[in-house]
Amino acid sequence: MRPVQLALTAALASVPVAAQTPVVSTAADSRDVSLTIYNGGYAILREQRQVTLSLGMNTVRYEDVAQTIQPATLSVTGRAAPVRVREQNYQFDLISPQAILQKSIGRTVRFRRVRPGGAVEVLEGTLLSTGNGGTVVRTADGRLVLNPQGEVEVTELPSGLISRPSLLWMLESERGGPQPLEVSYLAGGLGWSADYVAVFDSADGRVDLTGWVTLTNGSGTTWRDARLQLMAGDVRRVTPSPSRSRGGELGLESVVVTGSAAPAFSEEGFFEYHLYTLDGRTTLADNETKQMTLLTAPNAGVRRRLVFDSQRAWNYNAQPGAGVATSEVRAAIMLEMENSERNGMGMPLPAGVVRTYKRDARGNVQFLGEDRIAHTPRDEKVRLYLGDAFDVVATRRVVEERQVSDRAHETTVEVTVRNHKDTAAEVDVTEHFWGDGRILSSTVEAGRIDARTLNFAMTVPARGERVLTYRLRQTW
Repeated sequence: MRPVQLALTAALASVPVAAQTPVVSTAADSRDVSLTIYNGGYAILREQRQVTLSLGMNTVRYEDVAQTIQPATLSVTGRAAPVRVREQNYQFDLISPQAILQKSIGRTVRFRRVRPGGAVEVLEGTLLSTGNGGTVVRTADGRLVLNPQGEVEVTELPSGLISRPSLLWMLESERGGPQPLEVSYLAGGLGWSADYVAVFDSADGRVDLTGWVTLTNGSGTTWRDARLQLMAGDVRRVTPSPSRSRGGELGLESVVVTGSAAPAFSEEGFFEYHLYTLDGRTTLADNETKQMTLLTAPNAGVRRRLVFDSQRAWNYNAQPGAGVATSEVRAAIMLEMENSERNGMGMPLPAGVVRTYKRDARGNVQFLGEDRIAHTPRDEKVRLYLGDAFDVVATRRVVEERQVSDRAHETTVEVTVRNHKDTAAEVDVTEHFWGDGRILSSTVEAGRIDARTLNFAMTVPARGERVLTYRLRQTW
């Protein structure tokens, strides 16, 4: 009896691992799924599955992985006993009509088509070529038929084709029986972006801000009942995200909402980035876009500014007869708010587009403009450029220029701001210069923004104008 057992053991040990029947693990075996999505269009996916293994070497087919997986990033951990991946193959040659035909070259195929009278015509032969160059079939009598038409039948499914992307492992386990495996890897095609809706109330100088997260899943796999986290920050990658990624800009417009929905995410600092964790779980279907509430900040204080910036005054399409040193300056409409707790905000804001709205006298919401913000930490200022003012305009003239020495130059500038509104306008006139600049005289007090930028804050009366004149000496 014992010699027979030894012989049987030896025979089993001599069977190559690749020839063993693989243990198949699918999404149905999943016990937990979680993913962290990054701004760069990729994610780290973590999954726990219950898999029955034998002591020693096993062949495991791990199905339902992302089509955009980066196999080199894979990590497999046995939660009950140590496991080691000795060999791994990523198989993504999926079953499709073109793939079946491509692998059926040299085999018998049939083309069936229905003639106009209803008769069925069958063409059978050996497939010699297929693809973009056309299809060639050789019949039993030696004829070559080019690009035959009709429904195609093959006698058998070619080997090597699979119905879903899979990982094939040679996995060594130190324990036999059912045990949980934790698998993690990076995959492309998953992305997220932040969008914000700001409803502005100019009378009170307040704004209701709502942040949305737009999630896109182009990984080729549906992630069901998953724990979700979002990483905000500029995380460096040595190589770009996979070119097969199907995520990206979808051009979705945010929705104006009334009331304050409870935020779905909590925020925490993580290393030098910020991590947003969903309260609960969600399902991300393949080829799906999902929007969720990130934050709400009702009744936050905001300041509106009209800024005339001389850098925006270059007039390349001047009307005939216009002065060379005279230009029309448009007032940029700016909104500024402090991202602080005392202002009803205070959550670090991921980069995204802020769309601003305002209610008219009838209570209808009207679109005012949009701007893109960078990642904004708490206690930093959010500045939005919404567009250019209609009724507040300015003309900038260089009245005089003269060289006073080999290394000094004086310029006299006049800026006339005209306000056609029925209310007074608070404006800022921003002027730039080069070299070492000093104001010699000015009709409005000048403030310095930096070493080469001046700002003049002034009030322009309703349906009136105000003139700023200053003389600047520049030395070098």
